[in-house]
Amino acid sequence: MGKAEAGTPKYLANKMKAKGLQKLRWYCQMCQKQCRDENGFKCHTQSESHQRQLLLFADNSNKYIYSFSKEFSDGYVELLRRRFGTKRVSANKIYQEYIADKDHLHMNATKWLTLSDYVKHLGREGVCTVDETEKGWFVTYIDRSPEVLERQAKAARKEKQEKDDEDRHMEYIQKQVEKNAQKAKTVEYTEMKRENEDEKIKLSIKTNKVKVELPTQNGLDEKKPAESAKSKDDADIFVKPSTSMAPSKKVESSSSRKRSALDDIIKMEETKKEKINRKDYWLAEGIVVKIITKSLGDKFYKQKGVVLEVIDRYGGKIKLLDSGEKVKLDQAHCETVIPTVGKLVKVLNGGYRGYTAILKEIDIDNYCVSIEIASGLLKGRLVHNVQYEDISKIHYD
Repeated sequence: MGKAEAGTPKYLANKMKAKGLQKLRWYCQMCQKQCRDENGFKCHTQSESHQRQLLLFADNSNKYIYSFSKEFSDGYVELLRRRFGTKRVSANKIYQEYIADKDHLHMNATKWLTLSDYVKHLGREGVCTVDETEKGWFVTYIDRSPEVLERQAKAARKEKQEKDDEDRHMEYIQKQVEKNAQKAKTVEYTEMKRENEDEKIKLSIKTNKVKVELPTQNGLDEKKPAESAKSKDDADIFVKPSTSMAPSKKVESSSSRKRSALDDIIKMEETKKEKINRKDYWLAEGIVVKIITKSLGDKFYKQKGVVLEVIDRYGGKIKLLDSGEKVKLDQAHCETVIPTVGKLVKVLNGGYRGYTAILKEIDIDNYCVSIEIASGLLKGRLVHNVQYEDISKIHYD
């Protein structure tokens, strides 16, 4: 029987039958031929073209099975990644969407006999996280793209930095506790004992006596006998000792204690601000940096430039001061520049991030500087032990 001509009812009927998915047992993967019934599949297996494909398969069967398995796995995983991302989803649901495509590669041509075997394979290879429930197998895709790995690395660095800051803060508090404990040990308290139990304890209170003259009517000094006696008794009155009589040492010690407590509060506030404002990115517009990477060649190595624009926090557009050329670099390829004493700098990290300051002193041995805040509400405040990488020179035309 010949092939139906285009446009005839038989041709349209054949097209309608072939439109949907057919039975898997009547599909030949080597010939990529789908048959509609058992008779058609039997005729196909006896055809010459099918016999040639079987001879090719017999020569290198492992190659064909590996190729079919890889194509099926790539399509399944790609659908899972693009359609569901890292969400937990049923493995059978993904398979149903995968086979909805008429030209998909059938599982009976792969090395896996069932979907459960394939899901277990994904779990062993670390492609997905798999778990079996009463409703069947569920998979969760593990995204290992470079962007995701970079984000995870940055999050891990940030978490480690916050943990280090918290450890330093707890170490500082522990030192303060130990210091106060040592001070408490130096003071010894003894029990008060009497040498003679019959002896009486006498307390002497020294007071200043001031005579007060009571005025009389019409300026006369006449006084009644009772009044004169009373006035004599009232003449000796107690006066509160003046503060000038208090020892100066006690005043100084109390003021020193207040100052030390205030210093502790200031240090705690600075530690808190340091923890909040400490970031893993430091580039800022208008600062001078030095290029330290050799990947650009000797022409740019150790050259100084001004940051014109910050790109995605970690990169920047830099204009060289000598040649005027512009390059885009990551902050890892640059370092800060420390000017001479008295010049303006920009605080790039730490508790005073974003402030403009004046460089007051450079400690070469400890790789730190002392600065004076030159702007904002904290203008005039001195800050010591600021690391080199936390400040940089400000560029002026």
